[in-house]
Amino acid sequence: MSDWTAFGRVDADGTVYVKTAEGERVVGSWQAGAPEEGLAHFARRFADLVTEVDLTEARLNSGAADAGHSLTTIRRLRASLAEAHVVGDIDALAARLDKLATVAEEKAGEARAARDAARGEALARKTALVEEAEKIAAESTGWKTAGDRLKEILDEWKTIRGVDKKTDGELWKRFAAARDGFTRRRGAHFASLDAQRKQAQSVKEELVTEAEKLKDSTDWAATANQLKDLMNQWKAAPRASKEAEQRLWERFRAAQDEFFTRRSEVFSARDNEQRANLERKQALLAEAEALDVDGDPKGAQAKLREIQAQWHEAGRVPREAAAGLERRLRAVDEKVREVMDSAWRRTTKEDNPLLAQMRAQVAEAEERLARAQAAGDAKRIREAEQALASKRQFLQLAEQSG
Repeated sequence: MSDWTAFGRVDADGTVYVKTAEGERVVGSWQAGAPEEGLAHFARRFADLVTEVDLTEARLNSGAADAGHSLTTIRRLRASLAEAHVVGDIDALAARLDKLATVAEEKAGEARAARDAARGEALARKTALVEEAEKIAAESTGWKTAGDRLKEILDEWKTIRGVDKKTDGELWKRFAAARDGFTRRRGAHFASLDAQRKQAQSVKEELVTEAEKLKDSTDWAATANQLKDLMNQWKAAPRASKEAEQRLWERFRAAQDEFFTRRSEVFSARDNEQRANLERKQALLAEAEALDVDGDPKGAQAKLREIQAQWHEAGRVPREAAAGLERRLRAVDEKVREVMDSAWRRTTKEDNPLLAQMRAQVAEAEERLARAQAAGDAKRIREAEQALASKRQFLQLAEQSG
């Protein structure tokens, strides 16, 4: 500790003085012992003041104390120096306190500004929360999300401090009104939704009934289109309650599945049959394309007729393969016709086997007419005359073209 006793003296009658820049002043009286002990006593009092100033300065600089409270303490200490009953360097301590007062004033000003900013921020946050709540109450239709958000706003609201009581009360009234308005609007929505769900349940029950009527149908194309139309109606209809929706959907889906499973089985069997038919027709086509048309046109024609008969008996093939197969078989048929026509043109009328065959058919028709005339059967006569006229016409055309 500094020797603060140097700043004081005790006179002969025990009066204690402290020395300052303005001169000496009386700080007390000492009658209990030696003058040195009296000075030491008053110096310890001064040391106590210094210790209090040290502590105040340390708390101010560390931020542990409120700057405004520190300033009050500094001013109190500074004012007390003029009449303090102490011995020590009062002038130096006063100068130190003046500097500390300046620092404390600056820090107190900063603290006030920070508090004002915090109050402004708190007000802005609560105002923003109120405005968000009012927007949710007026516009939102995402009921679950909006309800959760209003709870979050309330939780956040409780953490915000610093808004004056009057303003805070006014903001709270707006928030509470918004929350109540949202609750009423949500309640009205769900009441309307319940009514819609009951109506939707009735509509979907009718759709289920229609689907179940169609599940055993074998009119595959028409029924498939009907079921698809029912599905579109199902999708367009509002949703029933969760339990009813699930129950009705299971029935609706089961009816569809039963029909389409049976159709799939039938189509699968048909596809297998058509694949087998395809293999048969491919074999017949290979046989047709291998015919020696140029070398033996008559044999090729006869064999082709057998192949064509078997071709029709083979049945349907997959649609994507049918056109190509038919086109290739027609090519063979056209080639046979061309070769046979060429051979026809090279023969005389007398040697032409087709003309001979047609003449024989005319002769046979003439005999049938004669028998009908002999029997006197008018109907048979009429039919025989018509048949004879037709065969004679074909023979005449053939002879002319030859």
